[in-house]
Amino acid sequence: MRARYLVMLACAGAFVLGGCAKETGEKARNRTGTAVMKVGEVTDAGGIDDKSFNALAWEGLKRAHSELGVETKYLESREIGDYKTNLSTLADQGSSLVFAVGYMMEDALKEIAPSYPNTKFAIIDGSAPNAPNCVSLKFREEEGSFLAGYLAGRMTKTGTIGFVGGIEGPLIKKFEVGYYAGARTARPDIHVIVKYVGSWTDVPKGKELAILEFQQGADIIFAAAGKSGLGVLDAANDRGPGYYAIGVDADQDYIHPGRVLTSMMKGVDVAVYQTVKDLKEGKWQPGEHVFGVKEGGVHLSPMTYTRKDVPPDVLAKLDEISKMIADGKIQVPSTDAGMENFQVPKL
Repeated sequence: MRARYLVMLACAGAFVLGGCAKETGEKARNRTGTAVMKVGEVTDAGGIDDKSFNALAWEGLKRAHSELGVETKYLESREIGDYKTNLSTLADQGSSLVFAVGYMMEDALKEIAPSYPNTKFAIIDGSAPNAPNCVSLKFREEEGSFLAGYLAGRMTKTGTIGFVGGIEGPLIKKFEVGYYAGARTARPDIHVIVKYVGSWTDVPKGKELAILEFQQGADIIFAAAGKSGLGVLDAANDRGPGYYAIGVDADQDYIHPGRVLTSMMKGVDVAVYQTVKDLKEGKWQPGEHVFGVKEGGVHLSPMTYTRKDVPPDVLAKLDEISKMIADGKIQVPSTDAGMENFQVPKL
């Protein structure tokens, strides 16, 4: 009897921490007998421990568990074929809301969502089906990247900075173009080296490309490459004083204190938490929700370990630029075509 009790206890905790793959089908209930809302996350290939995008979504769900009393679980995707299976599995297990982390799940969600009209789905960085049970959470990454680029442009000693992206496409292009526009605003003659890993998970390749960019004259490199970006941070740390990486999505400054100049943070955790809260409070709104500088959706990290290295006038200018973006006085480009027409603002 005791053994059976321990097994049941382990599985109950696993839904919160992401363990048991199968549910009994009976709705979980709290001590008052009220049904407990279940919420799930399907990660992209980077996994829950990418210290970036997927991890941030899970932080939002952990907060929802702590503050809202919902039960949470994640399933990791190792390849594209896992998307549909994982989305449907969480729905079958009684999740009221399932988060699809990453635009690469768009096709899978379009196929799965209609089969589960009573389950809500939220996709991050992708377009959701036009259905009452679906919502899309997007960010103006170009705005936060503009701030990172401006900082890099003011801090570079060589006049050359770098960018390492994950998989080339419209999403990461927003990071690249925003970064370049910000750097050009800080220093019109800036040279930006751009390379793509072709993967979200290849840490050694990310490091290899960063080393190459450093060898080509860059002294600051922005990584927008998911887990692959950890290799860029490692390369900056190996390079030592005078060289920096810029992290992405989460506050990655702590990974190599002093060698990560700042991180371009996305409020994925906040958006996830708010979406759960809205559903729990009966405020679910399908459609597209976009978060930029004005909404607090993108911003730079506090620069806990490097703030002392940044001149006060540069910090003040970053605050000024943030306000200008929020007020619409700076329209940050997000595509190559937009960059061609971009007029460097007078600050």
